[in-house]
Amino acid sequence: MLANLSAIVQFLPEDLSAFFSAHELLRVDLQERPSGQVVRGIEEGAAEIGICSGEAETRSLEAFHYRTDNLVVVVRADHPLAERDHLLFTDTLDFDHIGLHAASSIYLRSQYAATQAGKSMRLRINVPGFDAVCRMVQANMGIGLIPDHAFEVVGAGMGLRSIRLRDEWAKRELRIVVRDAAHLSGTGRLVLDHLRAAERPARKIVRADPT
Repeated sequence: MLANLSAIVQFLPEDLSAFFSAHELLRVDLQERPSGQVVRGIEEGAAEIGICSGEAETRSLEAFHYRTDNLVVVVRADHPLAERDHLLFTDTLDFDHIGLHAASSIYLRSQYAATQAGKSMRLRINVPGFDAVCRMVQANMGIGLIPDHAFEVVGAGMGLRSIRLRDEWAKRELRIVVRDAAHLSGTGRLVLDHLRAAERPARKIVRADPT
């Protein structure tokens, strides 16, 4: 199984824990990859099931809704933005940013949003994960952009604040991708059914146009 960082930090621990409670003898090999590499890995047969950003091009793979999240801006309590309840991404572009690694969907989307606004991000450093973003913010290196549930897991105990982004693109979907649900292994089918049921209501299958 391949999954992006957002899925692994925010949702998969509890979802897989519930799965293993019902299927104690089964095992899953879970590997973290950026969304684009998740799609490529499923296409190439590196794994049966993947979880990626809803913005990732899934091509001819079968895709199912998994979860949703919303991006938040992480700041220190003494930051000029700290008293805001919500803001637009353009409101953050006059401040130093802590960015995720260059292949992450969050980093790529934020760079695109800055370009669309006619500005550039004041990027101070790229880091590999959400915990590292929060630690750099805590050390007064800048502000960061991570999903809301990830902040609850890794950042809420650091004395930091999270501010909800109002931009439409900040509301994100995570999708499950497979090559062909009808030909999954027995374990793969059980995992797919369990993950699809993790957030109700489950949505209809989305199959990208192969042309």
